[in-house]
Amino acid sequence: MDRATVIVSKKVLVPFVLITSLFAFWGFANAVTDPMVQAFKKVLELSNSQAAWVQMAFYGGYFCMALPAALFVRKYSYKTGVLIGLALYAMGALMFYPAALIEEFWFFCLSLYILTFGLAFLETTANPYILAMGSSETATQRLNLSQAFNPIGAILGLLVAQQFVLKKLKSDDILDFESLTEAKRALIRTSDLLVIRDPYVILGLVIIALFVLIVVIRMPQSKNEEEISPLEKTFHNLFKSRKYKFGVAAQVCYVGAQIMCWTYIYQYAEAIAISSDVAANYQFAAFILFFVGRAIGTYLLQFIESGKLLMAFSLLAIAFTLITMFVTGEYGLYGLVGISFFMSLMFPTIYGIALDGLSEEESKIGAAGLVMAIVGGALMPKFQGMVIDIGGNGVDDVKILGVSEVNFSFLLPMLCFSFIALYGNKVTKLYYEK
Repeated sequence: MDRATVIVSKKVLVPFVLITSLFAFWGFANAVTDPMVQAFKKVLELSNSQAAWVQMAFYGGYFCMALPAALFVRKYSYKTGVLIGLALYAMGALMFYPAALIEEFWFFCLSLYILTFGLAFLETTANPYILAMGSSETATQRLNLSQAFNPIGAILGLLVAQQFVLKKLKSDDILDFESLTEAKRALIRTSDLLVIRDPYVILGLVIIALFVLIVVIRMPQSKNEEEISPLEKTFHNLFKSRKYKFGVAAQVCYVGAQIMCWTYIYQYAEAIAISSDVAANYQFAAFILFFVGRAIGTYLLQFIESGKLLMAFSLLAIAFTLITMFVTGEYGLYGLVGISFFMSLMFPTIYGIALDGLSEEESKIGAAGLVMAIVGGALMPKFQGMVIDIGGNGVDDVKILGVSEVNFSFLLPMLCFSFIALYGNKVTKLYYEK
């Protein structure tokens, strides 16, 4: 076999496996956190837009820390960047312990904010590291292979959220929670916040164990010994690349769409009288489809140019989003679940396309922009929550174009997929078609 066709060589197999494991760990954190929007809404009696501060804190941490993380890794080493990421990850998770004692929503949000400082370090380091572990011709396939472990972590995270959080929330079992006396609500609130706390504390302890393991493992490319080019030149080259700039915008749209589709599956289910713990089964199915779609997409990339495949998956995602919006009842929920299959390819493919042709130095800084694009997951769920709140704190208070406001709110993901489809089409015509 030609060396250029080898996705991962034996020489870097162990580091590849270790770094790939990180993809599962941040997938776990994402999946555990998504249902917490609905959990905090119930426990702390919040509106949809107020509860969306969970995602604002979670994905806002990515935006704030991605560039500092990239600058740090640029100067020091991949391994050091990974260790700092794991330390911040563990710190944020363990902060859920005092947050549950204080019973303040802002403290939980602060904990998630710090946790995602760590995730920003990990993603900024891991993604370009994986791209660099072999031929540039197989870089996108290699990143898709690593990213395939992200939904595995997400599936485990959702199972934990469903079995150990959502099913144990007493506030979710009471139909008219607001009608209870303040004393009874306080007791239930204390109990439920402890339920929310436990998975994060255990996760923090596991991350500490992984930290110790990484400390003792020897990693290649520990430091870039070559002369580092001026930062101004690197930024200039990045801003000059239209493929990179529009790739960042496409990534903002993708992450926003993904988080909206996964976060508000619970509100969509609520509108058709499905409880949160049962709705978690639908999100579980979405994650399975996401995993299968990632595997199939990685295989198809061997035969289909990445921009064309990205466009095709985006157009199919638009079709399923229209089903979500205008087909009412459980069939609309099936459409929402089905979107995940077509989202699966998008993040690593946009990432690979945007960084294609850049030097390793430019890729390190460029990776920060693509990780900062995760801010889409902070902003867009907030906007969607505001749409859902048009008629009140419920999810089916008014009709817009003949459907409930929660159905109509999925117009936002549809617009995101439209931009991604245009990006896939544009890069195919400008950069890949001969």
